[in-house]
Amino acid sequence: MSDAHRSVPDPTRPRVLILGCGDTGRRVARHYLDRGHSVLGVVRTEASQQALTAAGVPALTLDLTDGDLSRLPFSDCWIFHFAPPPGEGVEDWLTRRLVAACSRGTPPRRLVYLSTTGVYGDCAGDWVDETWPVRPTADRARRRWDAEQSLRRWSREQGTSLVILRVAGIYGPGRLPIERIRQGLPLVREAEAPYSNRIHIEDLVQASLAAMARGTDGGVYNVCDDHPSTMTDYFFQIADAAGLPRPPEIPLADMDGQLSPGMRSYMRESRRLSNRRLREELGVVLTYPTLREGLAASI
Repeated sequence: MSDAHRSVPDPTRPRVLILGCGDTGRRVARHYLDRGHSVLGVVRTEASQQALTAAGVPALTLDLTDGDLSRLPFSDCWIFHFAPPPGEGVEDWLTRRLVAACSRGTPPRRLVYLSTTGVYGDCAGDWVDETWPVRPTADRARRRWDAEQSLRRWSREQGTSLVILRVAGIYGPGRLPIERIRQGLPLVREAEAPYSNRIHIEDLVQASLAAMARGTDGGVYNVCDDHPSTMTDYFFQIADAAGLPRPPEIPLADMDGQLSPGMRSYMRESRRLSNRRLREELGVVLTYPTLREGLAASI
């Protein structure tokens, strides 16, 4: 498809509004622009707007936490809500502002929200599908769960279709903990490390597109690859692929004095996620079903 053809949106196709249009949003935007949709990416800073514009994506600078949301064209569009919640507390008042703004006038057709698999909390290493009880323990996950509930209430009241993607740890080019590995910071020894899950950014984009196209109204989908492993194995595989020494290992009992608060919070949760619904209901065929394949395309 030529650039000239891409520059003329098809008025019969829904407008696509991407809130929090970072790396994932930019990739989603290019997909829709190439297919004749009108697209608007919403970002917080002028620098982000300039980066999107350079990539050929129409962009608007607007701080969703306190900006004038009436500037956004919510009516009758497809929305991707990729904007992160506030950095503290247990409520996502940013999403609450959004649903209040979306409730005025003609509602959107459909909204896809990127949540987190952290809403399941610690599952003691069990296999977890979308029917698993929600028990978030970390505040970052409680904020996402608050957003999910706000969006569900709004969806029922407005009649807008809603799809929720619970996303594992995202990795890909430029999204690897290379600097931490270079610094030689320790990890919990592999025999004691909890299970963790991940998804390559290109497969997250694929899942987001499939959710908008085929997701069940009210549906929830785990977005992860086929092979959970420990957090320590994740770092070891990255170190090996990058040709760096593996980080030193420490006992789990010693982590409080040697790991950052963020890393310690991840060490307190263990789960292995099932992506069966993603594959069977949404028809997603992962480009990078294992970390080994994904790292080869990321380093």
